[in-house]
Amino acid sequence: MPEPAQAPELPEPLSPRARQDLLSRTALGVFGLNGRFLALSEVLARPAGLTAARWQVLGAVLREPLPVAGIARAMGITRQSVQRVADLLAAQGLAEYVPNPAHRRAKLLRPTEAGRAAIARINPGHAALAAALADRLGDAAFRETVAALDRLTAALDALPALDHPNPADA
Repeated sequence: MPEPAQAPELPEPLSPRARQDLLSRTALGVFGLNGRFLALSEVLARPAGLTAARWQVLGAVLREPLPVAGIARAMGITRQSVQRVADLLAAQGLAEYVPNPAHRRAKLLRPTEAGRAAIARINPGHAALAAALADRLGDAAFRETVAALDRLTAALDALPALDHPNPADA
């Protein structure tokens, strides 16, 4: 006679201290990853004559023009820092400001053909890095990494502000 199936054991809830430790480890891990990604981005952007910051802002408007505040909000950085980079991109002829039908004063930033060409020069290195990471992690783990980061972002976005406004609103 087969034995009755046992309910899986649920893990014990974490203590408040264990949760704090996980938050600290998560933050430190994300900060470390941010540094690594910025360094890699500098290397990838260099052949196109861009910096990581210029690539980031230009990349944010490839699909559709956005106002500077919208770019800042999406990237979680200050509007002023995006404004400086956007102005540099416009001065280089890699992006341009166009009228915003939704807001008279907040112009939209969009890439120029030269900006799109610069991004195209980054694509081979970007593709090689993506392939190397997928080979190292495996496709399923790579997808799960993105899903975990998306869940973390959504959870942080759902938290009350705790007296710390979004930097993009500054």
